[in-house]
Formats: sequence, C-alpha cells, structure tokens
Amino acid sequence: MQTHHPESLPNIAVSRRDMLSRCGMGFGALALADIMGGGAASAGAASGNPLLPKGAQFPGKAKRVIHLFMNGGPSQVDTFDPKPTLQKYAGQILPGGNLKTERPTGAAFPSPFRFRRYGESGIEVSDLFPHVAQSIDDIAVIRSMHANVPNHEPSLLLMNCGEARLVRPSLGSWLSYGLGTENQNLPAFVAMCPGGYPIQESQNWQAGFLPGIYQGTYIDTKHTQIEKLIEDIRNDRIQPDQQSLQLDLLRQLNNRHLESRTGDAQLESRIQSFELAFRMQTEAAEAFDINHEPKHIREMYGDGLHARQILIARRLVERGVRYVQIWHGAGQPWDNHDDIEVNHRRLANQCDQPIGALLKDLKQRGMLEDTLVIWGGEFGRTPVVEMPKKGSNAGKINGRDHNHWGFTMWMAGGGVKGGYVHGATDEFGFKAVENKVHVHDLHATILKLMGFDHEKFTYHYAGREFRLTDVHGNVVEELIA
Repeated sequence: MQTHHPESLPNIAVSRRDMLSRCGMGFGALALADIMGGGAASAGAASGNPLLPKGAQFPGKAKRVIHLFMNGGPSQVDTFDPKPTLQKYAGQILPGGNLKTERPTGAAFPSPFRFRRYGESGIEVSDLFPHVAQSIDDIAVIRSMHANVPNHEPSLLLMNCGEARLVRPSLGSWLSYGLGTENQNLPAFVAMCPGGYPIQESQNWQAGFLPGIYQGTYIDTKHTQIEKLIEDIRNDRIQPDQQSLQLDLLRQLNNRHLESRTGDAQLESRIQSFELAFRMQTEAAEAFDINHEPKHIREMYGDGLHARQILIARRLVERGVRYVQIWHGAGQPWDNHDDIEVNHRRLANQCDQPIGALLKDLKQRGMLEDTLVIWGGEFGRTPVVEMPKKGSNAGKINGRDHNHWGFTMWMAGGGVKGGYVHGATDEFGFKAVENKVHVHDLHATILKLMGFDHEKFTYHYAGREFRLTDVHGNVVEELIA
C-alpha cells in the first residue's frame, strides 16, 4: 500500500548533507551524488525532492495524461451518442415524461447534426467532430457515464477531485504524488485555461490535503508572449549564478524558519515552489513556445488559441510533465441552454482539428500507446428542450438543460481499447441504462491504467486513509486493451 503519514515526519535538522541537498536548488546534492557514483537516484534520496520519478504499484500502461475538459457540459446526443428515435418524437413529450432536471424542460429535441460511421469499427460520430472521428479506432467511447447532481459546481469537483462538496486532492495531484515527474524543470501538473478560470476556479486542480507541491500550475493560454504566459519566467536584472546565490541565502533563512515549525507542510511546499520556479527558467520558455515546431506540425493543429494550447500540451508531456489539463475556456463555455446548434458548432470548430491532430501526432511519435487522452465535461445535456425562463435562456426554446443521468466521455491511448463503445443510454439519450459508469468508476479505471489500485493508493490524513475514489468505484476492465 502506498501511503504517507504527515503526522510522523521527523524533526528537520540542517546537517551538512541536508544543506547540500536543500541549498542551491539541490545542485550540491547532485554534485555529491555524481562524485560518489550514486547518480540521480541517490541524489533524489539525499534531496528528498517530492517530484522525482517514482514507481507505481504495478506496471501501468499509461505514463502521462492529457485531459481535454469541455467545461459546461457538451451534449451527448449531439456529439458521440446518436439517438434517431428523437426524430420520431420531435416536438412531443417523451413517453413516460421526463426525469427530474434542474430546470423545466419540454418536448423531444432531435439533434441538428448528422452522424456518420468512421473507421473499421464503424462507430458513429457527429459532424461536429470530423477530425476526431478519423482516429475513432484508437478511441473508447463511454456512452453510459453518470454523476450525482445536475449542477456545475459539485459536478466539476466530483469529476476532478472525486468528491462533490469537501476539499479533496484532484486527480492530477494524486498522480503527481504517486508518480512524481520526469522533468524537474517543469511542473508535474499543468492546468491551462484561456481567459481566466472555470467555475470553482483553482479548486479543480487543488492539492487538498496532499503537500502543496502537487497542486496544478495554472497557465492562462490566451497569452502568446512567454513573459505573460508565465509570469517572472525571466530575470533580466541579474545573472543566473547571482540569482542562485540569492536563493541559496533565502533557502537557509527558510530552513531556519522551518526548524521552529516542524512538519509545517504549507511552508515546506512554498519553499519547494520557489525551487521549482527557479528551475523553470531553464526550460519552460522553450516548452511553451510552439514556434519551435516545424511548420507542417503547426499547420496540422491549425490556427487559433485552442490549436496553440493543445500543441503546447503535447510539448509538455513530451518533456516529462505528468498531467496536463486543458480547459476550453473561462466559466462554462459548453453550457448551452439556448442556441445549441450555433454554440456547439462554434465550440467544436475551435477544438476539433487540434484534438484530431493531437491524437495523430502522439501516434506518429510512438507516444499514444503510453499517453492517456481523456475528453468530456462534468455532465451532459437533456435530449429535450429547456423551457424559457426569465434571466435563464433569453426566452428561446432551442437549447438543452443539464443532465447528469447519462452522458458521454471518451479515452484514447494509454492502454485503452480502441474502436470500442462501452455502455448505452436509453433510446432517447437521457439516462444511462447499460454498463453504467460512475465518475468513481472512471477514476478507478484511470488509476489502474497508470499503475495503481484505487483501493490501495491512499494518503493518511485526519486519522484515516483517504483515496481518490473514497469508498466507491470499480475498475471498468472492458475499457482496457
């Protein structure tokens, strides 16, 4: 069992070996280890660097994750879950009435988008995602997802942290804690959202009760200049060796401060974040600059903000970042209570080509087999129209309400069974009825793909062992190749 007991941390004393490891960003320990023939592993043991690569509980099929988050809730019946029966009942109340939704809903609303079969698997995909559909034989489509409530805030936290109400570590933080990262000059966990924060803001990539070094690093990808993309990435006032001396002194002062506050995880995490920020100056600027990519690769991803941030994601995982989460935009852009045809088409046009390019690009580099790509939102949408309500949907009757009863997500690469459809919603696309997959089940499956037993991957906090799936979750073995 992989577990951690913060209550049992030893008293921190600054020995000469500790000073070598802690001062100068750990470079002293690296030099000592090299002299003694110990290599990087010995240096890691000496430095106590929490981000150094670690072994999983068993060999995992995936080494890294790219999570494409369509925040707001994309409609399953307009994307990856065709329901021709809706056409038969168009403009009519569905038989048996509607399940309870967040707002009043009305008649059946057939999808305005055409579905086609793609690949050898013949899986149907909406014409919203023709580029993604070209890789459908590498994709496992989960049409039977379900969550707990039809509200954004708790559903976002459930999808990201496994808990809808209480403070819990995010999935990216759990994986960073369990596996570390392969590049010490970049964060283990990066969350990119253009133009601001999604609903629930930084709680979506929080470290919770895990050490703060495992929290996601937020990047506002609306910026193209590296100095705005990553603040203070360059220091134009002093040379790196002089800055290192300054930080050495700061580290000594911090250690002295820490001695009187033994086991202060927040203070230790802040010290570690200073070190990471210093190390990022050597590599982050290059990693986030897509101009280093060949012209044909940039053209494959296309133009625009989403092409840029998805290409950056590939560059980050290629350089050893463990978990990259890409949000579509600030707030909840896919939350289309009205004008769903116009809005879903606009949103899909922004991301379809770069997502399709990402899948092809990873595959041609031999990275798709051990990179897990996840697509989806926090829930889906109703197959019936949302009724107009003052201040809600501008009096229109051409959108869909929230729907947590049944929705679609997909995964590709990382040991996932490609060209496969798992589960089903009812004939109208409202409720998951076959091989249902709860968010906890999804998390359990992701952890297994990464090399962890979700029931044994725990962290000791507040007197008990906590895990991402709490006391829930079952691995969906059918999704694994």
